[in-house]
Amino acid sequence: MAIWTVVLRKELRESLRDRRSLMLLGLFTLMYPLMLGIILNQSIKRATKPEREGIELAVIGAAQAPNLMAQFKQKNILVQQVGPMNEAAITRLLQARKVVALLRIPDKFTDNYQALRPARVELWFDSAADNGQRQRDIEDVLRTYGAGVTSARLLAHGVSPALVSPVLVQRYDTGSTAARSAGLIGSVLGLLFFPAFLCGLSAAIDSTAGERERRSLEVLMSQPAHAWELVTGKWLAAATLSLIGLVIGLAVAHAVLAWLPLEEIGMAWRVTNADLATVCLVSVPLSLFAGAMQVAVAMNAKSFKEAQSTLSFLMLLPMAPGLVVSMMELKTALWMYAVPILSNQTLLKEVARGEALGALPYLLTFLSALLPALAFAAFAAWRMKSEQYVLGV
Repeated sequence: MAIWTVVLRKELRESLRDRRSLMLLGLFTLMYPLMLGIILNQSIKRATKPEREGIELAVIGAAQAPNLMAQFKQKNILVQQVGPMNEAAITRLLQARKVVALLRIPDKFTDNYQALRPARVELWFDSAADNGQRQRDIEDVLRTYGAGVTSARLLAHGVSPALVSPVLVQRYDTGSTAARSAGLIGSVLGLLFFPAFLCGLSAAIDSTAGERERRSLEVLMSQPAHAWELVTGKWLAAATLSLIGLVIGLAVAHAVLAWLPLEEIGMAWRVTNADLATVCLVSVPLSLFAGAMQVAVAMNAKSFKEAQSTLSFLMLLPMAPGLVVSMMELKTALWMYAVPILSNQTLLKEVARGEALGALPYLLTFLSALLPALAFAAFAAWRMKSEQYVLGV
């Protein structure tokens, strides 16, 4: 048996013995996909809630505008007639969340309406409440009612209502549901690759800085083994845990997004199992990159705590390119597939969008993480040969 495989089995066995840490890593891995599913599910419920339950609107002076009340009823808006109220009473009613908004029709509404003057109405609402879509539905009814009155008055004077609408805009959306979903969800897909830098962290630190503090590294290096064999075993152990967490996170996110009724909000998740398997296969070098970087950095730390603090900060750096691209709203370009982490995010986003990708993006994504991983592993093997590292001086 090769020496590096012995070291690999040793490190994996020691990592799997710590059941509490494994449970905590599993919780962190599953937390984000489940939170993403919960947030999207709540968005779907809010988007479809007006159609299922209706909208409750309090109205003061409803008897003065019976036609307007009829239009509210046609749009599934429940009108609750209330008596005169002052500003404080209206505020308390809206803060109680019993109605979406309050419509107050002044006493002069009928006189102004009959005199062909603008008839003012007051719409009271609480912007802190989560009723944005329902409030817009109420305002749409008010605009439709006003447009209908305008058309009727123009016809009564022998004027065609078409004169006030010189341009009619017909909107056609050619974007697919998959493209819309990728555009909305694409900004948060990058966090699905975060377990690659989280799940192998403890193994990388414990097998380097931890063993040096426990003085067990000297015993290991006294064995007839080359430095690169020891580093390879430790590196692949951290990378294996990283890959397991990454695959589990992507699989859970895929299952959640495929289960959600995204069609209710005009989106869809079109990633197939074969697409997901391809993305996971291309992401294998990302786990190797994460493990090699963490092992190389932890080896240069003076203590276990220093390695833990340094790597906790470095875990945020791979997310920086994705955040910069998202903030600057850059379009997908070929160079993005040559940047680690960003390449995986971009690839998954384009696959979810349904774009036809050639072999080059997959190849660049594979090599973008593999080459730095080999460089970090070579540096760690060179560092392992140093007596200063082993003695911690």
